[in-house]
Amino acid sequence: MENTQENSPSQNPTPADETARQVADNQAPQTAAPADAAAAPQDAPNETEAALAEAQAKIAALQEEFLRTKAETENVRRRGQEDVQKAHKFAIENFAENLLPVLDSLEAALADQSSDLAKVREGVELTLKQLTGALEKGRVVALNPVGEKFDPHRHQAISMVPAEQDPNTVVTVLQKGYVISDRVLRPALVTVAAPK
Repeated sequence: MENTQENSPSQNPTPADETARQVADNQAPQTAAPADAAAAPQDAPNETEAALAEAQAKIAALQEEFLRTKAETENVRRRGQEDVQKAHKFAIENFAENLLPVLDSLEAALADQSSDLAKVREGVELTLKQLTGALEKGRVVALNPVGEKFDPHRHQAISMVPAEQDPNTVVTVLQKGYVISDRVLRPALVTVAAPK
């Protein structure tokens, strides 16, 4: 048995066996290395391509979202401009609707052929009430500042007159003034009490 063991190639290698083993060892890593090297670079490009595809998809989604937002903003701006134009064009519409009954009453008065002065006066008074109501609906209010302190922003003094009132107060109103929502349309023409 000893003889068999000594002749075994693993225990007593011959120079030919050793050369064959070295060649096999040299070839094995070379064969394995290209397989690993090929596998690693293929994984890296796949990961890079996947990341690139994901980034491109995200860019496309963001571009689409940007374009939608831009279009929506443009639509809102355009609608806003149209609303402002309509507001300027039709701002007086409600006021004009309130004045139409006054116009109808005046036309009816002109068409009336009666000579009864009392009826004409009554019709004019009713028409004046209609007009006053229409103005109030349009937030136009008359100024009647008798007895108030003179305010140059709301009153226009015509003259100073001697009066029993405190100095610099409104004595009489010669022509009514009007305001619309606290903005003066026309100042009241007034006389003012002179200093004593």
